[in-house]
Amino acid sequence: MNAPSCAPTGSVPSLIASRFAPLSTSGLLDGLDPAFNYAWAGLAFLLFCIIYSATRPKNLYDSIPAIGRTGLFSSYLDAMQFAQNGQDLLMKGYAKYQHGIFRVADKRRWQIIVSGPQFIDELRHAPDDVFSLSGATEETFAISLTIGPTLNTDPYHVPILKNQLTRNLGNLFPDLQEEIKLAFRDIIPPTENWTKVKAFEAGVTVVARASNRIFVGAPLCRDPEFLLLSITFASNVVNSGRTISLFPDLLKPIVARLLTTTPKAVRMVLKHTKPIIEERKRKIEKYGWDYPDKPVDMISWLLDEAQGKERTPENLTRRLLALNFVAIHTNSISFTGALFNLASRPEYIQPIREEVEAVVAEEGWTKVAMSRMRKLDSFLKESQRTKGLGALTMGRIALQEFTFSDGTRVPKGAMVSAVATPRHLDEEVYSDANTFKGFRFSDMRKEEGEAAKNQMVATSLDFLPFGHGRHACPGRFFAVNELKAMLAHIVLTYDLKMTDTPRYMHIGPNVTPDPKVEVLFRKRQA
Repeated sequence: MNAPSCAPTGSVPSLIASRFAPLSTSGLLDGLDPAFNYAWAGLAFLLFCIIYSATRPKNLYDSIPAIGRTGLFSSYLDAMQFAQNGQDLLMKGYAKYQHGIFRVADKRRWQIIVSGPQFIDELRHAPDDVFSLSGATEETFAISLTIGPTLNTDPYHVPILKNQLTRNLGNLFPDLQEEIKLAFRDIIPPTENWTKVKAFEAGVTVVARASNRIFVGAPLCRDPEFLLLSITFASNVVNSGRTISLFPDLLKPIVARLLTTTPKAVRMVLKHTKPIIEERKRKIEKYGWDYPDKPVDMISWLLDEAQGKERTPENLTRRLLALNFVAIHTNSISFTGALFNLASRPEYIQPIREEVEAVVAEEGWTKVAMSRMRKLDSFLKESQRTKGLGALTMGRIALQEFTFSDGTRVPKGAMVSAVATPRHLDEEVYSDANTFKGFRFSDMRKEEGEAAKNQMVATSLDFLPFGHGRHACPGRFFAVNELKAMLAHIVLTYDLKMTDTPRYMHIGPNVTPDPKVEVLFRKRQA
């Protein structure tokens, strides 16, 4: 069923510009006095030094080769460099230990980096009682404090992403595509004249609307206040989580109370979600779980699976905000990077446009159509390969001492990650690895037996933006279809070009498009 016509939400990007700290901001506490930032950093460093000196495991870290200095204070200088551009250090480490294991210093600890495919495979196969994914997300974003304590202890949303969301993509795709079309119409009205658009802001808003069309449905997905709350929540989780992670565990709850806006965000979003949740609970009580015209969306799936206290409107809203955090943070970065590549390489626009037109003429706007757009899929995958979300992937916390096959011993409590970007730019893995080839993967799929493993959703030891193995991103099938639908709509609706050279920001091992960069749009002329 078509959604009702929506009120324009063109005001949301302007609100974002004034109130939304970019997801990848280089400041740890944006908006605060710089002296206050340095005071926090100084206190964190002092506490780190004291605890590090008292608790640092002997010999195990020392036996792993380090990139940079290894002294207590001198290594912190390298940690500051890692915080500003971790990719450079990781590329140096990969060049020196391409098939091995090394370590780099970050602001709180040594990180152990596995770079050889053999060791990446050993990391992904290790059981969860040895290497913990939830422990790593807690270490990085302080999830229990920035979102809620049950997100990691009761991750019932993960099977929903793997199963209900993925299985229903075909049925939900018309709604997703419609919301993308309406969102772009509101944010970038097609005009005859070139219009400057801040690419990241536009991407954030469209991703938020399209994702929430599936999460909460229309018309709530278009509500300006709800959208702004969802977007700023994602920003706050990233920024406050990075700062909280600098402090010892004993102080993290105190720092979290000073930095996080989660309780306020939940209260404000609850005004929008509570009536919907309570109405659906009433229908379940009256008519049963499969009541007539039951909506097919994330709220329904969460209600189906949540147990006990997780079924309260407050906790269900926290879970929705958590899903928004993941969707907005990752897909807005991926989309903007691909848009930069498309606008700065106009030679790809017409071939992709012709493919989209031909497939849509046969299949309509459907999930099946998306699966047939091989050039578009390849272009997005190549954008991920060359930039992606960062230089590291598959972060884990060692819950017990572990020994890799080469004899490298990892101490309990260590953060262990696998390289991503360094491997993606390895000439032994990809020919002309440092050259962007938009149709690299669609050409590879022409070879017998290569079709499935070279599509964007496929993970491997050579393509790691989504991780690899049983903990690979469970929502990647939805994410890829959303990205493809967004870019397909753009090539059919607009002409576009860059105003200047695409720029990226590096924060730690992560990379994100510069939110200030603009792209020119106009109504398609031919």
